[in-house]
Amino acid sequence: MIIDTLDNLAKYEAVNPLFSDVVEFIKNNNLAAMEPGKYPIKGADLFVNIAVAKGKAPDEAVIETHRRMIDIQIPLDAEETYGYTPLCRLPDAEYNEEKDITKYGDLMAESFVDCQPGMFAIFFPQDGHAPCISLAPEIKKAIFKVKA
Repeated sequence: MIIDTLDNLAKYEAVNPLFSDVVEFIKNNNLAAMEPGKYPIKGADLFVNIAVAKGKAPDEAVIETHRRMIDIQIPLDAEETYGYTPLCRLPDAEYNEEKDITKYGDLMAESFVDCQPGMFAIFFPQDGHAPCISLAPEIKKAIFKVKA
């Protein structure tokens, strides 16, 4: 997991060859002004979902992992907290290959990090994360899905 400010996102371009396309997309688009929906950038390898999600309490947020994709999550209008538990400490659970997601039911995350608008969090396949924790009733966010 990586958490940092958007001003520093370009420093992580070496981590994945598609990260430079994410940086370019952010430079050329006003994420906060975009309507909710899925926006393709490089086919199935890179796209962004603009979503409006219900804010949840920490015990309501569901831990998830992805095998094929990396998440770059960017809160756009409210602080978002992410629960975190490394995959190696999560129990076996059913993987949905079509949606590239494993959900871990009623488990509470081991730790939490806060992310303000103007920041981002990157979750790799080894990172169990519980998104959408917020005191705000709704969170508008961008979720870049990047082929791992």
